[in-house]
Amino acid sequence: MSAATSFSGFPRQAVSFLRQLAKNNDREWFAAHKAEYEAAVMEPARAFVKAMGERLRRLSPGIRFDPRTNGSIFRLQRDTRFSPDKTPYKTNLGIYFWEGRGPKMESSGFYFHAEPPVLILGGGMYMIPRRLLPHYRRAVADEEYGPELAAIVRRIARRPGFTIAGTRYKRPPAGFAADPAAAPLLLHDGLYAGWEERIPGELHSPALVDYCLEKYKVMKPLQQWLVSLAQGKFKL
Repeated sequence: MSAATSFSGFPRQAVSFLRQLAKNNDREWFAAHKAEYEAAVMEPARAFVKAMGERLRRLSPGIRFDPRTNGSIFRLQRDTRFSPDKTPYKTNLGIYFWEGRGPKMESSGFYFHAEPPVLILGGGMYMIPRRLLPHYRRAVADEEYGPELAAIVRRIARRPGFTIAGTRYKRPPAGFAADPAAAPLLLHDGLYAGWEERIPGELHSPALVDYCLEKYKVMKPLQQWLVSLAQGKFKL
């Protein structure tokens, strides 16, 4: 049986587990329910990574995925060292498919996030790496690449249910000026498309792969623009 056919959906217990974890976010409760977490969340998550990753490679051959914790699947444990919130666990399932030779979190990709009652899908870069930010700004200010990006963002934002996010600054950085259509993109330190809705029935069936793929197809032009930026393909 191939990975594409071995994913049968997330059981309803996966949603129930995440809801209960949000109400009982402590180590003792988790230890008592660890077997449920493994069977209802992690086992189908690993199958989903394989199935979704294979389909995404048809869309973007350079996509990378790894069906392990700290590979494509984000670890459940929170880093509480510098956070006022000391709850030990995240209450979502986060999965990332990335593209590029660099570290996973410095690469453009496609994101999956299940956190009852919603499912969130994303495409792009949540945070543009500090080393890449000057190149991003030069590309936005470029007379060719800036309008190209602005057109991509505009097309995605016009699609019902899709959003563009990543704005951080109130003013453009000093020394950068862009085409009026692209100028707002200078306010970003992340750039990604998003889709959010209540958890659909597809979550519990193999159709989840097709459901996500249709959303990722809309996001692909933005994701690919960022891949080209990160790989130094722009002549700046």
